[in-house]
This record gives sequence, structure tokens and C-alpha cells, in this order.
Amino acid sequence: MNWKIYEAKQKFSELIDASVAEPQLIYDRDKLVAAVVEAEIFQEFLVWQQQHRKPSLADAFAQLRQICAEENYNLEVPAREDRANSFLDSLCDISL
Repeated sequence: MNWKIYEAKQKFSELIDASVAEPQLIYDRDKLVAAVVEAEIFQEFLVWQQQHRKPSLADAFAQLRQICAEENYNLEVPAREDRANSFLDSLCDISL
């Protein structure tokens, strides 16, 4: 069923009860702003979302740190060195 925000506020108990049978969609000026679903469906969605989540670069580094810690490995990072920047050098050669 579709609800307008003011209806959803006024009939909140009905909204919750109806969500057991089917998702309840809440609109604000013909724009979908929320959906109320049964808790079990939401839990299934969270499991699905976790299973289909693409790992980020941060996740990969966290996993690498964990592996290094488990294997007592110390990852040595060399000191940073500045590199030549030909683009910047060409700008310095231009006289105004």
C-alpha cells in the first residue's frame, strides 16, 4: 500500500501491522521517501547486501595488516623521496 507522510504518522500502528503482509511505501509529494518492511525481510536484505558487497581498497589493506600481524611480519616502508616533475619544470621555464 502507498502512504502519504501525514497518513503514515497518523496511522503508524496500522502501517506497521500492514508491513507484515507487504512492504508499505511512504511518499512525500509523489516522491518515494521510505519503505516499511517486515523485520525478517530486512534481515534477509542485510545478509544479501553483505554477501554482494564489493571489497574496498581499505578492506584490502585491513586484511593485509591482519595477515602481517598473524604471521609476525613487519612491512618496511621506504622513506619517501621527491621525484622530478617535468610538467612543473616546464612551467618554471616560462617567463611572464
